[in-house]
Order: sequence, then C-alpha cells, then structure tokens
Amino acid sequence: MRVLVVTAVPAERDAVTRACSAFDTVVGGVGPASAAAATATALARAPSPYGLVVSAGIGGGFAPLAPVGSLVVSSRIVAADLGADTPDGYLDVEELGFGRSVHLPPAALAEAIATATGAAYAPVLTVSTVTGTAERAAALTQRHPGAGAEAMEGFGVAEAAALHGIPVVEIRAVSNAVGPRDRSAWRIGDALAALGDAFGKLPPVLESWNGHD
Repeated sequence: MRVLVVTAVPAERDAVTRACSAFDTVVGGVGPASAAAATATALARAPSPYGLVVSAGIGGGFAPLAPVGSLVVSSRIVAADLGADTPDGYLDVEELGFGRSVHLPPAALAEAIATATGAAYAPVLTVSTVTGTAERAAALTQRHPGAGAEAMEGFGVAEAAALHGIPVVEIRAVSNAVGPRDRSAWRIGDALAALGDAFGKLPPVLESWNGHD
C-alpha cells in the first residue's frame, strides 16, 4: 500500500523521513488551504493510487490529555473555526447547511496507530488562527469535548483525500499547550523527535491493516 504523508514544513518532513523512508512525503505549507491544494495536486499527479493519506506534524495539545512531548492520533479531524458567530453562539458549516466540518479516519487503523505509538486517540482540531488565550482554549474544549490537539492543516488534507476517495489519518506531536502563547515553554525539538519515533513504528501497523474499516 502506498502512503502519502503531508507535513506543513520541511522540519516535520525530515523527522518523518529520517524515521521511515517507506512513505512518499510532501511539504504542503501552513494552513488548511495550502495543505488541501498540495495534497490534491500530489494525489492527482501520482503514477499509481495511494491507499492512505497521513497529515502529520507538530501542534498544540489540550491539557491534561495531551502534554508537551506526547502524541495524538485523530479519532476525528475537525474544522474547528469554519462557521459563523451568531448571537446564540458559534455554528459550524454543517449547522449552517453549507457542507461538512468533520472527517472520520478509519477507526481500527487510527486506534491501532495510537496503541502502537502510545498516543492519545482523540479529535484533532484544525484552525486557521492558532489559539493564544485561555478563553479561546476553553471555548474550543467546550465545543469539542475530549479534543486532543490543535493544528492548522489536517482538515485541508482530509478534504483533498476525501475527493479522491482515500482514507486519511492525522498524527500530531505536541510542542506546546493550547492556550496563552509562551514561546519559552515550547518544545519543538522534543515534538519532532516524538513525531519521528511514531513514524518508525508505523510500518507494522499498516501491514496488518485490511484497508476496509
């Protein structure tokens, strides 16, 4: 099975390829739009079909489920700020009747990856603006109970994969806590190391997956 891994920046790609050279990788850029465009282009130009797309990289973790240095594997890939503010609160695009805001990875595969890597199995939120306050972090966890991580590309990657009928999983290594921005507390090197370690454990999991759940 051919696997396409999409990261936002070269450092994430390099962490993946150092650990496992079996997968094709593409640096898709930051944000859901760039990620979707890069993923769709890579899938359209592929000489043979892919069996899986993985959105991978570092991101923010929601305490206490996902501390810095830990991993999160997506149970759901959620467009967390794609919608509208109203006097009665936030409405996502599904509630507005304009489309979808959630993609569901293959559950058996995602759970197996989480088990093999020691990751939390939880929703991963895609945002266009990274959370920088405790108030927004609280609002996100209220709207998405049990959320594990926040990043900027997963939903875009998932949209492109879905258009091609290919399953998708998101894997995030936590470099910082979701909430007030404190650059001194970020651990990007530790998160990249954790990301590489996770991909080193992936091939046996994929070999045992039947591709149909």
